[in-house]
Amino acid sequence: MTKKHKVEPVPSGAFSLCSSKDIVLEAFLGTCVGVVIIDKVAKVAGLYHILLPEPNLLSVPEDPFIYASTGLPRFIKKMEEAGATIQNMEAVVAGGALIGPVSWDDLELNIGGQTSEVVLHILNSHNIHIVHSELGGYFACKLMVSVKSLAWTISPIFDTVDDDINPGLFVNRGEIDVAIARVRPIPQLAIKIINMMRSDDYEMKDIAKIVQQDQVIAAKVINFSNSAIFSPKKEITSIQQALFMLGEKKLLNLVITTSTETFFQQSQQGYSLCLGGLYQHSLTVAWVAENLARYVGGIPEDIAYTAGLLHDIGKVVLDQFLASRSPFFYREIYDQDETLIGVEQRVLQTDHQKVGYRLAELWKLPGQIQQSIAYHHMPERADVPDKLIYVIYFADLLVSRFQVGKEIDRLNTEQFDQRLHTVGLKKNQFSELIETIPWIAIEKSLQIL
Repeated sequence: MTKKHKVEPVPSGAFSLCSSKDIVLEAFLGTCVGVVIIDKVAKVAGLYHILLPEPNLLSVPEDPFIYASTGLPRFIKKMEEAGATIQNMEAVVAGGALIGPVSWDDLELNIGGQTSEVVLHILNSHNIHIVHSELGGYFACKLMVSVKSLAWTISPIFDTVDDDINPGLFVNRGEIDVAIARVRPIPQLAIKIINMMRSDDYEMKDIAKIVQQDQVIAAKVINFSNSAIFSPKKEITSIQQALFMLGEKKLLNLVITTSTETFFQQSQQGYSLCLGGLYQHSLTVAWVAENLARYVGGIPEDIAYTAGLLHDIGKVVLDQFLASRSPFFYREIYDQDETLIGVEQRVLQTDHQKVGYRLAELWKLPGQIQQSIAYHHMPERADVPDKLIYVIYFADLLVSRFQVGKEIDRLNTEQFDQRLHTVGLKKNQFSELIETIPWIAIEKSLQIL
C-alpha cells in the first residue's frame, strides 16, 4: 500500500466496507480490536473497529456497533448485503493490547482480551476463516486494508527508529525558562473566560459580543456547534443561535476550545504522532472528562472540560526539545516499557506536568485547573485531594487506550483500584463508565479540525 491511495480512518465503534475503490481503510488499535473481512471472489473488503466486548444490559444497546457481541454479527450481515458470502470470507484480527506499563489491575480488567475472545468466538461460530490473528501484547498497532487490491497490513504505530540519533539530550532549567517565555500563550480571551466561569462572574451577552468581534473564533465556534458531538436539531449559523441551542456553558467551552487551537499547533513533531495530534488528544480528553464528571457527580462539567483541554500544555513547551529526536523518544517509552513521566524526567530532567504547572501559574489559571495539570498522571500526589484531578487522570487513561495514534502518552495504573474508589466507583462499573462516552461522535467531530 502506498501513500497515493486515499486513506479513510475507521473510528472506534464503527465500520466501513466497499468494493473496487482505490481507497485504504485504516484503524489505530490499542485496547480496541480491529476486524478486516475480505471476500476475494466478490471483491469486497471491510474493516470494523470494536470498542468493548459486550453490553452490561441484556437489552439491545442504543449503539450496538460499540460492542463485539452485538456489532460483529451485524457487520458480517452488512458484508453479505454487499455481495460477500460466508464461505468466501477471510478475516484478519488485531489489537486487544494491554497498553503498558501494565499492572495487575490491567491484567484483571483486560477489556481488550475480553473483546478478543468474543470476536474469535463469533467468527468461528460463523465458520469464517481467520487467516491471521495478532491479538494481545503490549503495543498499539495500525490495521489497514486496501479495498482495490484486497491486501491488508498490521504494523506497529511506533516503528520509526534511527539508531544514529544521539541519546545525549540534556535540558537545564534556564532552557525551560526560555522556552516558556517564547511559547505563544493561549489568548487572553480564553484565560478571562476560564476565570469567569470558575467564579460565575460574567454576563453572557458581553462574552457573545466579544466573540462576534473575532471573526476567526466566531466561525470556528459556529463550525464546532454543528459537529456530531452536539448534533443540533437545525443548523447553527450565528453565535446567538449557538447560545440559545447549546446553552451558556457549552458555548463558553467552545470559545475556549477554538481559542486554544493555535497554542497546541506549536507542537508538531515531538509529542504529536500526526498533524494536530496533541490538540486532538487534548480536545478528546476534554470531552471525555466532561462525560466522566457528569457520571461520577460532584464536579462542574465545564471545569472538567477546561481542565481536560489544558492538561497537557506542558508538552507544547517540551516539544521543541524533542522534535529532532522523536524516534529516540518513542523508543525510550515503548521499547523500555516506561511511563511517559519516567522517560521525561530521565531524559529532560523535568516532565510536562511540572512545566505545564509553571505555565498555568504564569497565566493565573484557577487553582483546581493548575493542580489537574500538575498531577494528572499521579493524582494522589496533589497538594489538596480533588476528585477533578482523578477525573482528568481517568479521561487521559481512557483516551490513551481507546484513541491511540494521536500523541505520545503512557500512564501508570499501579493504584487503579484506589483511584476508582476516590471518585466513588468500583472496578465492575468501569465498563459502564466507558459506555457513557460518545466515542463515535467525538471521532466525527475531530474530523472537522
